[in-house]
Amino acid sequence: MTTITTRTAEYLADGLTMIGHLALPAGADRRPAVLLGPEGTGLSDVERRRADALAELGYVALAFDLHGGRYLDDPEEMLARCLPLLADPDRMRDIGHAALDTLRAEPRTDPDRIAAVGYGTGGAIALELGRAGVDLRAIGTVNGLITGRPGEAARIRCPVWAGVGSEDPIMPPAQREAFTVEMQAAGVDWRLVVYGGALHAFHHPPVDHAALPGVGHHPRHAQRAWHDVVGLLTECLTSAE
Repeated sequence: MTTITTRTAEYLADGLTMIGHLALPAGADRRPAVLLGPEGTGLSDVERRRADALAELGYVALAFDLHGGRYLDDPEEMLARCLPLLADPDRMRDIGHAALDTLRAEPRTDPDRIAAVGYGTGGAIALELGRAGVDLRAIGTVNGLITGRPGEAARIRCPVWAGVGSEDPIMPPAQREAFTVEMQAAGVDWRLVVYGGALHAFHHPPVDHAALPGVGHHPRHAQRAWHDVVGLLTECLTSAE
């Protein structure tokens, strides 16, 4: 296993002190980088381990924070914070920009090779960075097929990969269709993978607290989605190396 280095990364966003998790690959050279966003519950060991896994693959990875160092395991509290956030593209972009600036400030980061990958709310933030015209090499979103303001998807300058469970009641077929129509109309290089039989947050291991209805882990598709994300990063960040 490749030796990696990890540390917390504090920065300000949304009126909060965010506490992200930065993972660095071995060596001292500049490396392609990934901004990694969590589900609406917030940054947890799941995202930290994913950032570490990306560092082992040679990427600088920052798993960013949503709630000022808190993990919201109460579904009502989570919805009370996330629903207004998801309805406010400018707030989402501010959170994303603050995390992205932190990632770019890391000396190991190659600023010309950055991708944004997120799950749920974190995926919606990744998409909003694209709609804001941020120079990214790739955007990946799982369970976060949120449409944007009219016309702004045309600012997306990179491939977009999206994954969703076929039985996800939070991202139902109508939402998927609206997302794909938006991407196609904007001329985006987009892909959508529908994982048969999977619910919302199918990628996330089971939790020991209450969850929203329609949430459930699907181990096989979780592994497949991770492989798809890694494939996207290989294609868009390292294929030219």
